[in-house]
Amino acid sequence: MVQFDEHLRRLVSEACEHPSGSPQRQKLLTQIIRLSASRLWRESTPYYQDALQQTWLYFCRNVCEGLTGQIYNPTYGSVITWLNAYLKRRLQDFYINQNREQATTVHLRVRQSTSGGIRETIDPVDNLPATPQPPPILEDLEIWAKTDSEGELCGTYIKGRPDVNCQMLILKRLPPEVSWKELSEEFGLSIPTLSSFYQRQCLPRLRKFAELEGLL
Repeated sequence: MVQFDEHLRRLVSEACEHPSGSPQRQKLLTQIIRLSASRLWRESTPYYQDALQQTWLYFCRNVCEGLTGQIYNPTYGSVITWLNAYLKRRLQDFYINQNREQATTVHLRVRQSTSGGIRETIDPVDNLPATPQPPPILEDLEIWAKTDSEGELCGTYIKGRPDVNCQMLILKRLPPEVSWKELSEEFGLSIPTLSSFYQRQCLPRLRKFAELEGLL
């Protein structure tokens, strides 16, 4: 493990010697990602892939320049430790947001006695913290998805449902993400159908964009 960590440190050092966006750096960052992928924290939550995608984008943006966060410092730990710390924070954010979404659907029902009998009132949960805004690291993704200059995202949709396309799903799943449950209810499609389409059609296009931008 020590040798592996040292190997990753050397690759990072070498990558950062090349200009941002250069083929040489992109090649080395891709190599680091491939080596690191099997060593990262894993769990079977439905939002894991979304959190992992954010982690790779964060890595590419901050391993050398610290564009959207704290630059990687090898004296504080290995590359894997750094990535896992960020990944777990993103998973925690998704978990908190999911619980918040569930909480907003729960109403406190208070039965009150009145002269005419029993009346049921509803007190909505309206004092919840505001949903956090998308982190800067995702701004480029949002602009790309909204622009959809070649119409590829809009043109890629679930069979018979052009309204359920990659552009819409990518934007909906960017933080603060809309839950799969809400999307399922909104479009009348099952969660597995939506999630599977997203994994097969939308995530590959996200990765392609990240690669073209030198993020992966």
